[in-house]
Amino acid sequence: MTPPTTRTWARRGRTPTVRVRGRSRRRLSIAALACYKPGQPSRLIYRPSTDARPDGRKSFAWTDYRDLIQDAHQQLGGPIVLVWDNLNTHLAAGMRRYIADRDWLTVYQLPPYAPDLNPVEGIWSILRRTTTANRAFTDPDHLVTAVRQGLRRLQYRHHVLDGCLIGTGLTPAPP
Repeated sequence: MTPPTTRTWARRGRTPTVRVRGRSRRRLSIAALACYKPGQPSRLIYRPSTDARPDGRKSFAWTDYRDLIQDAHQQLGGPIVLVWDNLNTHLAAGMRRYIADRDWLTVYQLPPYAPDLNPVEGIWSILRRTTTANRAFTDPDHLVTAVRQGLRRLQYRHHVLDGCLIGTGLTPAPP
C-alpha cells in the first residue's frame, strides 16, 4: 500500500507532491505463469491474493501454487514444462509429491538467485512502471483492482510477454 514513485514533469519550481494519509502494512501477493508455446500467442495466467485470508496466511502456500498449476493445465490443455525459482513454497514436500504424481508436469529449478532468468520478473517490472507508478491507492481493494486491470492489459499484449522471455536470453530473438 506504500505508493511507488517515478519521474514526472512539472513547471520549474513547482514540484508535484502526493500526500498519503498513512502507510499500511497490508499487502498483495500475486502468482503468475508466463506461458510460451511455439506457433501460439503467449499467455499470462495469474492469481492475486490479499493478506486478508481466512487462514491468516499472508503469502501463497504450496496449495495455492498447486491450484494455479492445475488451472493452467486445464486452460492450456496439454503437458506443462514449468521453470521456476527456488522459493521455499516451490520446494515444499507437498509440492514435490504433487509434481511427482503428475506425468503431464515437468519442473526445472532456476539457479538459487537468478531473477534475470525469470520472465515473470519482467512482467512485475512493467506493472510497477505502468500500472502502479505514481498512484496512491485508497484501500487494498483499489490496489487489487488496479493490478488486475494492468495484468489484464498485459494478457492481450503478446509481444510484451514475448519480450519478457527474450529479455532473459533463454530463447533466441525472432528473426
